[in-house]
Amino acid sequence: MRLPLLILHILAGSIALLTGTVAMSVRKGGKLHRASGNVFTVAMLTLATSAFCLAILKSQEGNIVGSVGTFYLIGTAWLAGRRGERTRLIDWIALFIGLAGAVAAIALGAYTLHNPGGVDKTTAPAGMSFFFGAILLLATAGDIRMLARGGISGRQRITRHLWRMCYGLFIATGSFFLGQQQVFPAFLRGSIFLAVPALLPLPLLIYWFLRVRFSKAYKNRLSPSPLPVTP
Repeated sequence: MRLPLLILHILAGSIALLTGTVAMSVRKGGKLHRASGNVFTVAMLTLATSAFCLAILKSQEGNIVGSVGTFYLIGTAWLAGRRGERTRLIDWIALFIGLAGAVAAIALGAYTLHNPGGVDKTTAPAGMSFFFGAILLLATAGDIRMLARGGISGRQRITRHLWRMCYGLFIATGSFFLGQQQVFPAFLRGSIFLAVPALLPLPLLIYWFLRVRFSKAYKNRLSPSPLPVTP
């Protein structure tokens, strides 16, 4: 059963990297932009689901937590991009998934910190688990605020969609370029040539966040109509 899941995982990851890059590169709002963003979403959800199943089969606690968090971030980003202002039952479900992922990430970080030899070798360092848990807590805080208000619109809706998609792409690039360095030639392993594409989604996240929040370019585009799905 592992081999079909592994093939699906690799295929979904490859598609996610390609379509995520396309969606960030082409004109926003165009047909190619929308199409690549939609394929990216499906690929990332498939990637997270297959990673979750493989992690259970291999008893990899860190990958279980990471896949749950990734599915949550991409799923809520897609919901923010496709729906109107009102909240729905699925938003409450997503909140509890995000909270569960955050608690699990922080608990895993604490366990790793106090039992460095008792975790699977694929588990990330404690600091990375704490950081991921903090990201999920930040996201769930946004969920609670949205649910308390009964919905989200305008710049906040675009920003919610934007940063979660970009962070999801960062998880994919980091997992591939830094987490799978054995597939690259020996002279590239540990070099800046792998670190740059792995970390590139983070400055792009900051760029688009600032542009959406403060630029007048989006002033006339902030309506409740569905937002294209993009990282």
